[in-house]
Amino acid sequence: MKRVAWGLLLVVVVALLWNWSLVIYGLNQGIGQMKIVWGARPIAEVMADPSFPDSLKAKLRIIDEIKEFAIDSLGLKDSKNYQTVFDQKGEELMWVVTASEPFQLKPKTWHFPVVGTVPYKGYFDKDNAVAEMRRLQTEGWDVGVRNPGGWSTLGWFTDPILSGMLERNEGDLASLIIHEMVHASIFIKDSVEFNENFASFIADSAAYDFLAWKYGRDSQEYETYLYEVIDHQRYSNHVMRGANALDSMYQSWNDSMGMEEKKSLKESMIKRIVETMDTITLFKYKIPRERFRERLPNNDYFLAYRRYQSKLSVLKDELDQKYGGDLRAMIEAYESRYPFL
Repeated sequence: MKRVAWGLLLVVVVALLWNWSLVIYGLNQGIGQMKIVWGARPIAEVMADPSFPDSLKAKLRIIDEIKEFAIDSLGLKDSKNYQTVFDQKGEELMWVVTASEPFQLKPKTWHFPVVGTVPYKGYFDKDNAVAEMRRLQTEGWDVGVRNPGGWSTLGWFTDPILSGMLERNEGDLASLIIHEMVHASIFIKDSVEFNENFASFIADSAAYDFLAWKYGRDSQEYETYLYEVIDHQRYSNHVMRGANALDSMYQSWNDSMGMEEKKSLKESMIKRIVETMDTITLFKYKIPRERFRERLPNNDYFLAYRRYQSKLSVLKDELDQKYGGDLRAMIEAYESRYPFL
């Protein structure tokens, strides 16, 4: 019996040593998440605080309405999230590192317990995120680092409202909250692209319904969100057309091509994609071409749009043809088909 016990202990020790970097990463993630969860204040306390702006208190009330709408109208799980508020004090809390092969639209992936294989690595410490970015760059990856708009513990903890969320307009806020609530209801292991596309599709569609219910389809809130989404879709479509062009070019290459030739062709293609951004007609927002004046986007930038946008038209067709436009029926079908994690 003692030999068995010692044998099991040895296996555990070897496993820990073999995955030591993952263990340390997991501990840091846990600490970062718990700092936010434990540092949040109950909404009732925030609402009673005279120093907290009335305009932001109004947004807190809207979040409560969004939650009720998502639970009652869409049938999303009541995860008890968004009952507390964490004050970011104007600072970012999280950084997500993503990467792509330099001459393929193929993401680098990481494997974690529970969620499985994912094309990103999150950090609650900027220095650690930058260090990971630089390490990947030295290995030759096209790398991106961004601050996520939302954050979900996938039901492991009760997620707080981050104060930065309250700066969004009503439509954006509805889309964000519903997006994260979809993740807490439907999240398929090893299927990040589907998870993000599905959550984005449901959230964007349901945000219109929420705004129509609360403000009316002729309201300023509805119109603002409508034009914002149209602008985003037009820009996203341009980027994804560019991604498809890059993908086709990469797949046409042969092994005889040199590295410098590949770099030159890639740069020329991306320059054309950026230069033709001027052809996009937007309602309210400026063409984002200026952001690329100093540095061109890389493969990771194009992959990010595929991750969140590539399946939206397919999901729209499915909603209309299979579920008669009924979002709730679609959600219930996916919930029954795919048990959570």
